[in-house]
Amino acid sequence: MVTHHDVAQLISEHNIVALFQGRSEGGPRALGNRSLLYDPRDPDAKEHVNTVKNREWYRPFAGTVLKECAHDLFDMAGLDESPFMTYAVEAKTDAWNIIPGILHVDKTCRIQTVTEEQNYHYYNLIKAFDDITRVPVLFNTSFNLGGETIVETLDDAIDTLERSAINYLYLPESSELLCVS
Repeated sequence: MVTHHDVAQLISEHNIVALFQGRSEGGPRALGNRSLLYDPRDPDAKEHVNTVKNREWYRPFAGTVLKECAHDLFDMAGLDESPFMTYAVEAKTDAWNIIPGILHVDKTCRIQTVTEEQNYHYYNLIKAFDDITRVPVLFNTSFNLGGETIVETLDDAIDTLERSAINYLYLPESSELLCVS
């Protein structure tokens, strides 16, 4: 049985972990059901993940932050939350050294806030990452490779892993972690 802490530990060691749970999200963003997750502390995060996803260097990424911690790292510009990654907000000066892997050149970040009620497993995974690293944020991008649609089924997810350098697939609803080498 794999725990949120086990998976958070893998992410803290600079492994890309694919997250697959529930129904796929509708709309323009990966909101924690079909996501590729990585350590936002890595200053080379964008280059590394873009290489693995086989996509252009300029493609943006986002950070998912525990809602109760969002105001600590970001100027929320009057927002209480941002559950759909529709806003880019300015990172506070302290965040520049903490989460460089998800900040744009202008020190902004497209963020998603999450609560335990909105997405139990995703929230608790980020909480576990925070417990390990003292960083309540995960690098998040859509679970797909360049030029492809977001994975829909478990077969799609496994196929994507087999054709990429992504080694881990986390299925939190069944507490499983698949490793593809």
